Amino acid sequence: MQNELQGLAGKIGELEQEADEHGLVLTTLDEALVHEPGRKCFRLIGGVLVERTVKDVVPALQTNRDGIRKVVASLTEQYKTKEKDLDTFKSEYNIRPV
Repeated sequence: MQNELQGLAGKIGELEQEADEHGLVLTTLDEALVHEPGRKCFRLIGGVLVERTVKDVVPALQTNRDGIRKVVASLTEQYKTKEKDLDTFKSEYNIRPV
C-alpha cells in the first residue's frame, strides 16, 4: 500500500511539473499571440517536431494543460482515498512505523 502511495505521489509530481511547463510556454506564447499570431513555432507531437503557427499551438497547449490538471486532481483524490485506507489498515491491525 505504501508503494502505491509513493507511486501516486511520484506521478502527481511529474504531471504537476508538466502542467507548470505548459504554463510557462503559454505565458511566453501569449505575447506572441497578441503581436504576431502568424509567427511560426515548433511543437513536439509523438516524437516528431512539427512546424505550426502560434495561433494554432496556443489552444492545443491550453487543452493539454487543462487535461493534465484534471488528471492531477483525479490522482490527488485517489491518493487521499488510498491514504485513508492505509491509515484504517494500520489502526485496525495496530501497525506503527518503526
